[in-house]
Amino acid sequence: MSTDEQAIRNLVARWHGATKAGDVESVLRLMSEDVVFLVAGHPPMKGRSAFEKGLRSLLGSHRIESTGDIQEVDVSGDLAYCWSVLTVRVTPVSGGDSVVRAGSALSILRKQADGSWVVVRDANLLAPVP
Repeated sequence: MSTDEQAIRNLVARWHGATKAGDVESVLRLMSEDVVFLVAGHPPMKGRSAFEKGLRSLLGSHRIESTGDIQEVDVSGDLAYCWSVLTVRVTPVSGGDSVVRAGSALSILRKQADGSWVVVRDANLLAPVP
């Protein structure tokens, strides 16, 4: 496994951990300022600030736990993609039933001048799990 592939796998693990911990600042450092998230049935979420607003709002009333199984990472120069199969559980802090969504996500990443990687585009194909 290349150093770049390992760095991307580590980024994915940090994303899951920071989300579970409610550490919004750490999650934001893992994406570019001009990131775009694509989710079926919704308009594109453009920019880190839009993501931050949505995540902070959700974490105000819910806990998020996610797990993922990386299927493929391919690096080509300063660009890479990562295909993961994810499960995300969102649970109200006040109690009640969790909502679970699962499915594939495809992320495009860009290597920064300091050698770190950030997500620049993400297509999320998660669907509700009965």
